[in-house]
Amino acid sequence: MRWFVMELSLFGIRSRGCRSCLPCWWFKVAHSSRRNIKGIFNRKYSTLPGDIKSLRTIINPDISKIRNIGIMAHIDAGKTTTTERILYYAGYTRTLGDVDDGDTVTDFLTQERERGITIQSAAVTFDWKTHRINLIDTPGHVDFTIEVERSLRVLDGAVAVFDASAGVEAQTLTVWRQADKHHVPRICFLNKMDKPRASFSYSIESIKEKLKVKPLLLQLPIGTGKTFKGVVDIVTNEKVLWCPNSTDDDDGTVFSRDPLTPADGHELLKEARDARYSLIEQVADLDDEFAELVLEGLSENLDAVSAENLNAAIRRVTLAQTAVPILCGSALKNKGVQLLMDAITMYLPAPNECQHDFIRSYGSDLCALAFKVVHDKQRGPLVFLRIYSGTLKPQSAVYNINKNCTERMSRLLLPFADQQIEIPALQAGNIALTVGLKQTATGDTIVSSKSLAAAAARRAEVGSGKRHIEQERPVLATVEIPEPVFFCTIEPPSMAKQLDLDHALACLQREDPSLKVKIDSDSGQTILCGMGELHIEIIHDRIKREYGIETYLGPLQVAYRETIMESSNSSDTLDRTVGDKRNLVTTELSVRPWLGEGSKSIPLIEISDHIMEQFSTETHRAIENGIKNSCLQGPLLRFPVQDVVVTLHSLSIHPGTSMPMISACVSRCMQKALKQARIQVLEPVMNLEITVDENRLSVVLADLAQRRGNIQEIQNRLDNGVVLASVPLAEMMGYSTVLRTLTSGNATFTLELSSYERMSPQDQNTLFNKMMGTM
Repeated sequence: MRWFVMELSLFGIRSRGCRSCLPCWWFKVAHSSRRNIKGIFNRKYSTLPGDIKSLRTIINPDISKIRNIGIMAHIDAGKTTTTERILYYAGYTRTLGDVDDGDTVTDFLTQERERGITIQSAAVTFDWKTHRINLIDTPGHVDFTIEVERSLRVLDGAVAVFDASAGVEAQTLTVWRQADKHHVPRICFLNKMDKPRASFSYSIESIKEKLKVKPLLLQLPIGTGKTFKGVVDIVTNEKVLWCPNSTDDDDGTVFSRDPLTPADGHELLKEARDARYSLIEQVADLDDEFAELVLEGLSENLDAVSAENLNAAIRRVTLAQTAVPILCGSALKNKGVQLLMDAITMYLPAPNECQHDFIRSYGSDLCALAFKVVHDKQRGPLVFLRIYSGTLKPQSAVYNINKNCTERMSRLLLPFADQQIEIPALQAGNIALTVGLKQTATGDTIVSSKSLAAAAARRAEVGSGKRHIEQERPVLATVEIPEPVFFCTIEPPSMAKQLDLDHALACLQREDPSLKVKIDSDSGQTILCGMGELHIEIIHDRIKREYGIETYLGPLQVAYRETIMESSNSSDTLDRTVGDKRNLVTTELSVRPWLGEGSKSIPLIEISDHIMEQFSTETHRAIENGIKNSCLQGPLLRFPVQDVVVTLHSLSIHPGTSMPMISACVSRCMQKALKQARIQVLEPVMNLEITVDENRLSVVLADLAQRRGNIQEIQNRLDNGVVLASVPLAEMMGYSTVLRTLTSGNATFTLELSSYERMSPQDQNTLFNKMMGTM
């Protein structure tokens, strides 16, 4: 066995876990289904293993040297491949992992390796040229958009990866809007410049038109497609070439960097000079400090503008989010990634350069945000924290403001995908992984103690000059959870497994806030609600593999909504004696449609001032619970009710009436009002983007017409047609199979929830008959 292990080490196989002990790693591999052993011997490794860096060397760097970044993009743009190259060049892996081979660091779930896609975000920590980088690789599939949302919430910067042959795609727009919402500075990386249809100019125009941003071209590609061999660094006026005579086995570590000379050709020199002049003019228009520098002595000789001054100005422009730097390369062919890593440290912000006004109330005390939870079979829930202030230490008690509870954190870890290293402490600006927090969930604020939270609230009140609305709950802004659009029943193989299934679903819900689980009040069945077909499929597969439960799924159904078309009034009286206590409640309320912008998933409640003053806070809470509970199931098809404004006109309560009776009376009155207000069914309508060969375009359009699709625009993307349409979700069941058949596999599509729209009377009657079983 010893000689066999030694042979494996010579092939450069990465040790994941006990990095100094290869036999321990081999024991894990031999007893794990994650790695296909046959695939290990079929893979080609370009270099012998070198020294792997230790995370222990970068425990607590200066905060100005920290970069918290995310990799975001449309599905299959190359995020995970780019991350894998970054880790390799930083010295933390021995070999270049491949998505197709299923051996990448950040895609460690079995489902990710089988499908070749990222399903959950993964965090890795490494250093690069004196900088500490906390990197999160995010999914590109719309079903897992919550992973992008909660990652961007805690990141200071992001790298947007683009497929150079496709430009801005559907999910790119989504993640870009998410980054805009959280005010995250970005740099762009045009990946896949080696593809036959790659177009640098098309991608730039696409970024301008669709993202509405000003691109700063920092590089020009040298060649495209198979001839792509390097880039021109416009800032330094140098050409960077990756081994012109290299083979497919080259790992990209060897490249040349030389100043441009007349020997490089007049055309390349002119293109690079014009691009540099244009870059200087763009930056001068956006940055006053740089403009003064140019106007004072360099306006007649732009060649004299130093790379240092230009880089400093580009950094200021990037942090101000008035423009976005553009770089290019090919992660799969190992070209351009090192320059991307330099740009990350050079242009993206350190934690102390980001504005977090509310954190000032905590000063040097601990304040952290829990943004992700994963479950480990041995250690229980592992909670990812972003530390905004103070120092985090293991074996210490912390206070969860959202849950109003104190927990003890047993261990503190640095994350490296599915492997971690234990550390003694971690300071502000870092991302940590903690063990022992049993109650903490995504979006919870963690501080040192309850008294500290109260003190921070008082400081915030004094600083703002007005009373803080939530003085006792000074929490950080949490993550918005999207509403699910699909649901189905889920059943265990036997009643003996029901508790195990409930435990598995509870764990998965805590990991994934976009997964909803509820119990049908009539049938008692467990209902699984998710963001899409793939989302529910992955959850089903994880329950089977990770928890060993062979569950049965019912047919997927669309999550419709109900709303009201007109106003109505209702009153009700509940008079019930329980034991020797009489419970008497009389209430009157009215409902009307919400006419404001956007939609309201929960009812907007209006209570008159005299009722507010007459009753206690506990009574107000009982009233709200009654109204909200009545909206969970509408009177027509038992779907949730939205876009409703409720006004409580009067309420009389007999002394001694319990709070549940008050809620029950209000809820019953609310149901009466809804039935009188003419209920309308709303269906989810999806934004659909199809990329298809122009020869197959007419077939796709004809099929969409049969699916109640509304064609909004048809664009040209190089040699392909791009169809933008809105289609009811109910018509898109199994569409991937249909589209593949219609186009012989030469088309791709993406779906994203657009809005809930009213169904036509004919479609609503058809749905009603189907739900009632009369069809």
